[in-house]
Amino acid sequence: MFKLMFVSPRIAPNTGNAIRTAAATGVELHLVEPLGFDLSEPKLRRAGLDYHDLASVTVHPSLRAAWEALLPARVLAFTAHAATSFADVAYQPGDVLMFGPEPDGLDAATLADARVTRQVRIPMLAGRRSLNLSNAAAIAVYEAWRQHGYAGASQ
Repeated sequence: MFKLMFVSPRIAPNTGNAIRTAAATGVELHLVEPLGFDLSEPKLRRAGLDYHDLASVTVHPSLRAAWEALLPARVLAFTAHAATSFADVAYQPGDVLMFGPEPDGLDAATLADARVTRQVRIPMLAGRRSLNLSNAAAIAVYEAWRQHGYAGASQ
């Protein structure tokens, strides 16, 4: 299955929603510290509802630690500045779908890291800055899962 990585997420409800997406799809959620909230925060718990026990969530103390745990794998960095659409990627099991913090996204140094296989974007209308983090992550996860026939989904 795929891996979803949030680098330094700042807004608890977005991460709570991603926990729910992870539980619904079977992706692993990887959070890279520092986090902008405590994982026991009520807003995070409420957004994830009762899905916390059904999701695979790993917290890494740094991006370096996340790389050590997740590589080798393809890393697809989602950024509004990429030329390639996320829909033009042939996703492979084990791919890491990486997203940056709210509100600025992944920084230039992270995007330039040699471990980033490809930068991709989710199309939007001109003049729009970004999508909500948890919505963008769900769009990406479901496209990758769709390409693999929603493996494991209930009928």
